[in-house]
Amino acid sequence: MRNTLRLAPLALLLAVPSFAQDFASGSDIDARVEAMGKAMKPGQGFAWEPVVRDGERVAALEYWKAPGRPAVHPEQAEYAIVIAGAGTLRTGKAMEGGRETQPGLIEGDRIVDAVDRQLKPGDVLLIPAGVPHWFGITGDRLVLLGTKIPVK
Repeated sequence: MRNTLRLAPLALLLAVPSFAQDFASGSDIDARVEAMGKAMKPGQGFAWEPVVRDGERVAALEYWKAPGRPAVHPEQAEYAIVIAGAGTLRTGKAMEGGRETQPGLIEGDRIVDAVDRQLKPGDVLLIPAGVPHWFGITGDRLVLLGTKIPVK
């Protein structure tokens, strides 16, 4: 079982009353991760589920079974804690083939001058706004609990 003290920095960051849910215990997170994994359909590589929220500010679980495309959030930093599984975080200075696929998200083909970091449960990451990044999967999954932080 995960050490729930690892969630303290995010809990402090999000300790604002909400209309939905403003608290999730370690056992709540464990149960949601298990349920998300079971609910994913064959071939589904990604699932997203909000955990705590304050209006538009959301901390959510990201469940990855397959890598996505390299991405950039031009006006949002991304803060996350690895909850389960393992993977690779690749970051770099630029991305080739970038195109906006939804508001606030640019996806591309390849990260230029990339640096890889191996991820495991308990690791904490902060990707500054505008930094190209990509998550690779080691094993069967990579589960993050994260939030986007507007910079403007």
